[in-house]
Amino acid sequence: MEQSITIKAKLLNIDNETAQAFVQSMEKYKDACNFISQYVFDNNFELSQSKLNKALYHEIRDQFGLKSQMAQSAIRNVIARYKTVRTQLSQKPYRFDTGKKDSKGHAIWSQIPRDLDWLWKPIEFKRPQLDLQRGRDWSYLSSAQQLSLNTLQGRKKVSFVCKGFDQYLDADKWKFGSIKLLQSKQNWYVHISATTSLPEYSPEEAEHVVGIDRGLHFLAACYDEAGKTLLYSGEKVLRTRRKYKKLRAELQSKGTKSAKRRLKQIGQRENRWMSDVNHCLTKTLIDHYGANTVFALEDLTDVRFATEQTAKDKRYEMVSWAFYQFEQFLTYKANLNSSIVVKVPAKYTSQRCPKCGRIHKENRDHKQHLYVCDRCGYKSNDDRLGAMNIQLLGTLYRSGEEAPQFNKQASAE
Repeated sequence: MEQSITIKAKLLNIDNETAQAFVQSMEKYKDACNFISQYVFDNNFELSQSKLNKALYHEIRDQFGLKSQMAQSAIRNVIARYKTVRTQLSQKPYRFDTGKKDSKGHAIWSQIPRDLDWLWKPIEFKRPQLDLQRGRDWSYLSSAQQLSLNTLQGRKKVSFVCKGFDQYLDADKWKFGSIKLLQSKQNWYVHISATTSLPEYSPEEAEHVVGIDRGLHFLAACYDEAGKTLLYSGEKVLRTRRKYKKLRAELQSKGTKSAKRRLKQIGQRENRWMSDVNHCLTKTLIDHYGANTVFALEDLTDVRFATEQTAKDKRYEMVSWAFYQFEQFLTYKANLNSSIVVKVPAKYTSQRCPKCGRIHKENRDHKQHLYVCDRCGYKSNDDRLGAMNIQLLGTLYRSGEEAPQFNKQASAE
């Protein structure tokens, strides 16, 4: 199994000539990506590398002056972006009210799967960037400990700083890929992709199984095979998000150019903060439980929070936390630590009593975050209870059951 990561490094002492070369190359590359994106949009979302290369390669080089490998990288970059959007659309089907009612008088909702045909306009590349391929467009100069980056004005040698970079120089373990050149204010950065080969990990080999229930009251409620619980509060996160929300509302009411610039800055800052929270939390989980662990998560694909039953002033917090990002971070860190992340069905995990198996929706009190079983009287925090049920499904998965899930009919017997 191969695991890819992104190494972030800051470039140092960039002179004006080098900066200008970077800026011009990044602008041309961005314009080429938008040109390719328009073509993909106009031609039934053609995403074949060979067909796009045949149709656009020479025109990209002539019109934008990109070098050979840069033109290829631009095509690959556009294809990757469209595939990402296609995946995101498939995970978020269009949901609409059918106008019908069920036996209890509740509205009946239906879903329509979405694909790239739902796009109204081509994907736009707004931020200047440049993708450089290992060997052809960039290299590491070990003697000078510098990076050699190709631009439209020739090669530029630059110094950089990256904590722990030496560990990735082991050619027997790590293999470098492409570099993405970015600018943030007056600073320059590169994101270097690196890939390592890992032995295939079998869940049956795991020593620990941890169920993790993700939420807003607790960002992560964890329960392991020893019966121990870890709860990571989300109250501080909610307060911070509400602060950003209030500040955005104030700036939006002003509507001035300076307010719009400030809005953009705040959005980027909040996204960076959210990523940092997820990074720190997933690292804490990996360090706490150690190697040979099965981390079981609910499969939240096609799961939508019931925002209609939530107060309007709390709906933003309910639907906008980066749960999928948390899953991605935990997955790659687990892979690098001889562990694995598995996804189990979310159905009934918050309604099932872990003591007697009773599944009853009304046993859960959302306001008090309490679950009380009406059959055996078992009581627990509802987030902890969800983690317990997820942990049980993870244990069944480790035992060899391919698709473990809870059955409501069986619980009624």
